[in-house]
Amino acid sequence: MQDEIETSAEAAEAAALPRCYEVHANSAADSGPKQLPKPLQQPVETKSPAQWAYERLIMYIQNFEKTLDGDQEVAMGFTGGDAGVMRIEGMGYFDPDMVTFYGSDGAGGRTQLVQHVTQLNVMLRALPKPVEDKPANRIGFRLAADLEES
Repeated sequence: MQDEIETSAEAAEAAALPRCYEVHANSAADSGPKQLPKPLQQPVETKSPAQWAYERLIMYIQNFEKTLDGDQEVAMGFTGGDAGVMRIEGMGYFDPDMVTFYGSDGAGGRTQLVQHVTQLNVMLRALPKPVEDKPANRIGFRLAADLEES
């Protein structure tokens, strides 16, 4: 039951605003509607498909990093072929429809993935950090901070 009366304009605006909802088998606390960061609360129509994908990927990476221990960093697994895994060290977008990931492969070689938003398929993976005496790199938190400043 709704407690407040909305105008038709308020109802239409609320229907157009982005929402995130998740259910996890292992924790009731992690399930349900998610509070989105301010940049993700703007109407989708104000953003290009690339910017919209970029902003949501930041949220997913940051949430994934919250589950990692101090000896792990986030990486991306690729589907199909033998492309392997890329440690995510940066991310960007090129309007209207390209998303770019920067990083390194398992052997430490520089990698870059440029992907059209209609082909976007990202599997986040936890990898051991490369240097034991150095803190784990948390790219999701740096990306989110940059997004908040924009």
